Amino acid sequence: MATCYVYDVIEQQHTLSGHPESRARLQSTMQQLQQSGLLTKLQKLDFTPLGEEQLAVCHRPAYIHRVAQLANRGGGYLDPDTYLAGKSYQAACSAAGAAVHLAGAIMQGQVGNGMSLMRPPGHHALADRGMGFCIFNNIALAAHIARRQYGAQRVLIIDFDVHHGNGTQALVEKDADIAYISTHQYPFYPGTGSASDKGQGNVLNIPLPAGAGDATYQRVFDTLILPFSRRFQPQLILASAGYDAHWRDPLALARLSLEGYAHLVRDLLQLAHELCQDRIGFVLEGGYDLEVLAQAVFNTLSLLSDPKIPVYDPLGPAPGHDPDVSSLITRLQRIHQLIPHS
Repeated sequence: MATCYVYDVIEQQHTLSGHPESRARLQSTMQQLQQSGLLTKLQKLDFTPLGEEQLAVCHRPAYIHRVAQLANRGGGYLDPDTYLAGKSYQAACSAAGAAVHLAGAIMQGQVGNGMSLMRPPGHHALADRGMGFCIFNNIALAAHIARRQYGAQRVLIIDFDVHHGNGTQALVEKDADIAYISTHQYPFYPGTGSASDKGQGNVLNIPLPAGAGDATYQRVFDTLILPFSRRFQPQLILASAGYDAHWRDPLALARLSLEGYAHLVRDLLQLAHELCQDRIGFVLEGGYDLEVLAQAVFNTLSLLSDPKIPVYDPLGPAPGHDPDVSSLITRLQRIHQLIPHS
């Protein structure tokens, strides 16, 4: 079945000059995807924005109304980092709708896999609060609605954004049939996601020190993510695809390369093949170096359509060396009673 992408130009209406999470992020990304000809090889998935009733699956009505009213008045701020422009409510409803429709199309067999290329991102958004550039929690909404409407009994969210998805964890951790895994720099914004924070046993937080790069991410995938996922046995995997763990990203101190991201995407595709009949969807989160973001998204979509395709890394490996995370891995294996992959 086809690989799909989900996009609507409404995301360009959510923007603020000089802000790292502006429309420039996807201007350059979509330009590269179009110029490469890749989009012509993929299926574009139609979708509709979420309405208030669907948003209320995760968000409180009073908060939804506040966002709509503030945007209708021309915009403002939800917190010092998180802005609204005049069309931001429509863009945020569309970003949420794109993630939900992607999950539904995958579960219904309309597409094989795919990626939502919408913004604003979502994984910091709480039930009654926008924060960290996020307004509505796109991936949490997709997971819950996939369970309610599309027959996904167990959904696994894997979040590889460099920041902990505090909003996603808060919105799914009380549902034992949704599991959440996060790799993130720690301690770092938003300050959550410690190793001991495991929800009801359905949350695996992997708090990595600054400087974690390709070798570290591969190691934690093999020793932690793989056994945790196998034990959970999902029917659908959703990935919070943040590309701000790249070594050149201006907002963090991780050291993934574009090649390292490609290895991670291949591992996730293999995991979906093994556990849930290839059902996997990627939902865009962070990534604030425009060249990195454009190339990383291109590589991800290319691998979704053909996991064996070689990827392009014009920036090369990160300078420096990975920190030793042996004690962290041992601690997490003990906390979660995980048997390493051999």
